[in-house]
Amino acid sequence: MLLECPRKCTQKPKFSKFGYFYRSSDSKKIQRWKCINCKKTFSSATNNACFGQKKRRLNPIVKKLVLAKASQRRIAKLLKINRKTVARKIEFLALQSKKSRFKFLHSLRSQKVQDLQFDDMVSFEHTKCKPLAISLLIEEGSRKVLDFEVSEMSAGGKLAAISRARYGVRRDGRKEAWLRLFKRSRQFVCSTAHFKSDEHPLYPKVLSKHFPKAIHERFKGRRGCVVGQGELKAGGFDPLFSLNHTCAMIRDSVGRLVRRTWCTTKKLENLRDHIEIYVDYHNSRLT
Repeated sequence: MLLECPRKCTQKPKFSKFGYFYRSSDSKKIQRWKCINCKKTFSSATNNACFGQKKRRLNPIVKKLVLAKASQRRIAKLLKINRKTVARKIEFLALQSKKSRFKFLHSLRSQKVQDLQFDDMVSFEHTKCKPLAISLLIEEGSRKVLDFEVSEMSAGGKLAAISRARYGVRRDGRKEAWLRLFKRSRQFVCSTAHFKSDEHPLYPKVLSKHFPKAIHERFKGRRGCVVGQGELKAGGFDPLFSLNHTCAMIRDSVGRLVRRTWCTTKKLENLRDHIEIYVDYHNSRLT
């Protein structure tokens, strides 16, 4: 372990052992240290991401249950803790997963991604009258999720009139989300990359703002099959297989995205955190 003085001493760091203390949160004996220069004392856990947590041993268990489609209420009952504790754990795990994903994207800057696929998944918050769009950017072949955005969208079809009557005119933030997504991706995507998507009419215009030299190939949407809950396409060769297969995996692994479920999203930020945890697991373990 690389020791570092909390006061950031400018002199050459020198440390001496300064006893131990028992950490009740995970039943471990933690070494304490003393800086010879400024006499400041600290421990080997001072700069740890879990510093100050009383139930740090539950972090990996909560992560496993979240990825197993368990709801926050069910996790609280299984672990006999408060639901607020579960919510804080998920927020913490999402932050750590986000840091891990950014570290992975930083490693792609030297050899930028050339082949990508992108599209939207549709979910909702609280009710189907308040739909959400999950914009995904996937590396073709490896099926790694490079980046994503969650945004509000207006209801369509028979629910449009009902949505306006109950909740007023709902803002459609998909275009702004796409612009943010492509703006961030310029750091790790080649300027002449090959993009694939469906035939959404706004995709070419938005993509050309940040990738004017890129190749954009579009494919007509096809009917989904029962397996994969509609994300996978029925029969024949699918040119967007990497994207649709990843969407089907996300739909199956994130409890609040499963179709015909009671485990629904109440806040947009919570959905973003849940997907962030899954994306880290997907990139590190499944692809």
